[in-house]
Amino acid sequence: MQIDQDSRGQGRGYQYQVLHQPSFSLAVLQLQAEQAIQAESGAMVSMSANVELQSQMKGGIFGAIKRAAGGESAFLSTFTARGGPGELTLAPGAPGDIAAIELTGQPFFVQSSSYLAGDASLSIDTKWGGAKSFFSGEGLFVLHVQGQGLLLVSSFGAIYRKQLRPGERYVVDTGHLVAWEGSMQYTLRKAAAGFFRSLMSGEGIVAEFSGPGELLIQTRNLAALAGLLKPFFPSQGGGGGGFNFGS
Repeated sequence: MQIDQDSRGQGRGYQYQVLHQPSFSLAVLQLQAEQAIQAESGAMVSMSANVELQSQMKGGIFGAIKRAAGGESAFLSTFTARGGPGELTLAPGAPGDIAAIELTGQPFFVQSSSYLAGDASLSIDTKWGGAKSFFSGEGLFVLHVQGQGLLLVSSFGAIYRKQLRPGERYVVDTGHLVAWEGSMQYTLRKAAAGFFRSLMSGEGIVAEFSGPGELLIQTRNLAALAGLLKPFFPSQGGGGGGFNFGS
């Protein structure tokens, strides 16, 4: 696995670069004729007129159900340059960064909301994230990605790369996880010993990783931002504080 330091590179039939990092990142891909790239539904920003878009349920109905359960769209979009080279630009829905990862056959785990795009030959499967992830509110599933080629992952905020030495242990709030090497061992647990202490700490479920391997961590948590903004919006019942829009 290689994460491109200069945010540019090339793969089988395409070249790519990531612009406007780390707050409003945009992935720009130059596709050779008949080359295809697969992306999360809704990720396309712009494309050449000869680039053909097709949406399909990856893995059939069962695969689509698993993707939907993991918080992803049931459909994946495939972009193919027809009759000549073409350009495709992609971006995530939230402001943040994009990391370009060159996979060379080893597995990689991606938080379900962080998958952006990848080589059309990559195998993408939805895996159970563990019972504790249900209670953490961070999603039940993670994506298992494997194969040869480019993988683009996105974050809310910037991406912090953490390389662990053999035997080194490191704890990450599950709301800040983006991706990690599939060979790494990890366990899910409460942030502090005891339910009351964990509740008072303001932290929920954390993941404790063991090296060697590399983690990609996002510097902001979208769920935490939503919690901060919630008091400023009217409640569904129409009462309480907050702004009253349209009056």
